[in-house]
Amino acid sequence: MRDDSTPTTDPLTPAALRQRIEAARGLHPVDLVLRGGTLVNVLSGELHRTDVAVHGGRVVGLGEGYEGREEVDCRGKWIAPGFIDGHMHVESTMLTLPEFARAALPHGTVAAILDPHEIANVHGIDGIRYILESREGLPLSAFIMASSCVPATHMETAGAALSADDLSPLFGEAGVIGLAEVMNFPGVVHADGGVLDKLAVAHAEDAVIDGHAPGLRGRDLSAYIAAGVGSDHESTQLEEAREKLRKGMRVVIREASPAKNLAALLPLVTPQNARRCSFVTDDRHPADLLREGHVDNAVRKAIGLGLDPVLAYQMASINTAEWFRLDEKGFGAVAPGFRADLLVLDDLKAVSIERVYVKGRLVAQAGEAIVELPGAPSTLPGSVHLDWEAFPGFAIPAEGERVRVIEIVPAQIVTERGEGHPLIENGLAEADPSTDLLKMAVVERHGKGSGVGLGFVRGIGLKAGAIASSVAHDSHNVVIAGTSDADMRRALEAIVEMQGGQVVVEGGDVKATLALPIAGLMSDRPIEEVRDAVEKLHEAYHALGGELNDPFMQLAFLALPVIPALKLTDKGLVDVEAFEIVDLWL
Repeated sequence: MRDDSTPTTDPLTPAALRQRIEAARGLHPVDLVLRGGTLVNVLSGELHRTDVAVHGGRVVGLGEGYEGREEVDCRGKWIAPGFIDGHMHVESTMLTLPEFARAALPHGTVAAILDPHEIANVHGIDGIRYILESREGLPLSAFIMASSCVPATHMETAGAALSADDLSPLFGEAGVIGLAEVMNFPGVVHADGGVLDKLAVAHAEDAVIDGHAPGLRGRDLSAYIAAGVGSDHESTQLEEAREKLRKGMRVVIREASPAKNLAALLPLVTPQNARRCSFVTDDRHPADLLREGHVDNAVRKAIGLGLDPVLAYQMASINTAEWFRLDEKGFGAVAPGFRADLLVLDDLKAVSIERVYVKGRLVAQAGEAIVELPGAPSTLPGSVHLDWEAFPGFAIPAEGERVRVIEIVPAQIVTERGEGHPLIENGLAEADPSTDLLKMAVVERHGKGSGVGLGFVRGIGLKAGAIASSVAHDSHNVVIAGTSDADMRRALEAIVEMQGGQVVVEGGDVKATLALPIAGLMSDRPIEEVRDAVEKLHEAYHALGGELNDPFMQLAFLALPVIPALKLTDKGLVDVEAFEIVDLWL
């Protein structure tokens, strides 16, 4: 497996080594000296005053006596390593990778570990290569994990299916550093041949293997870890995370837009075990990126909840770098030989970032990226292919009085099992907004038959109308919830017209939209425009009686059949814990 850090990695020739050594010895002026700051030393676990000397994109020395061609007075300020997001889906930001970089760099993110399985579920290997190509020329280092679960399960229809043979060549690509979250944990535990083939490829490449095992405990957890899966970011309960830590996993605390686990899991972190813990954002909404930040948001919250600041900065930098072996490439700390990816902060605990440097180059200042960023590669082909002649519609023939109901848990991606009594009219089961019982549909959109899974959901809160999205984890079919079949159909029509996006409909009228022409997942517009469009969607949703803070993110995860308890795919209602499709009627 190639381990090139980024497409712009400089070759370390003997001449370059000589220059670095001479700079470290102070034999000639260095490129940059940060004078008099207090270093957050994530290697020694200390805060100490020192100058930081930078030359050729690397830190070459700590201490006094260096002369710099550029010198920055950092007295009264803190110097820390840049932050690394250990697991995220850039597609969930709904931004291209360059636009994400523009938003994340001012918040101190200098590197991110990307699992492109959202776009891979739509476009397969071509989607992964699109993300790989999007890294070109970026100051933010983006590393790719080969997507392990495309599709996530056999109980849904994705746009592509990636086998071990499909993934194997990716490990020879620059920037591909491991196997992404192994979501099919039942497949690991029960030794499914296809899953084991992918794990074997990763082991053969000596690759890092990331995990995804919500609620997995006991012997099954031991089996999952014994298969070589070394991390997990899906814990929601303290004792669950403690067991994973005790059994050797790296516990990765997620503070995402739809799933906020930091407050629940932080009591696990102690000075004795903190080096086995880190932060990720997983799925981050554009408005949250602009308002709260990125990894810095998790650091700030952790310190606010009482975590020692040095431990928090370690969890956001060196801990993540060591898990992905990026410390060997100079990521994760401020020390001689490490990349000069570093932050200058006005306030350590508030994580108030004044300057961001990447390889010694100032890339963000006072909350703004100050470097020119490249555009994204040309847009992929259209990805919403609906056969209207084959489309069966949304009618649910009544087969009883009670149905299974997906119960939303606000601000979480897990759901609960519920029951409900739909209205029965003309032999059909219909939504009952008076009891918050809405009809839900997942429509296959990849040109593979336009099948429809139908069910009911409680917690959306609409009194009228419908909402729909082509972002529906992980197969990204079109997910719709509504009070009437007519509005649900109009919402689906709008998604097809936009070739992907999100929409609110009432009485046949489209009230708000966000077009997502890149794989039906991402916009080609600036983050501010995406945020404004999302806010208009939320306003239209709230006007129809909904009360969720982020209804479309919540909606998107109702189709994810690897997160308990009930979910809906184009093939039907899924009991995740039984790992099977179940009847809608009780």
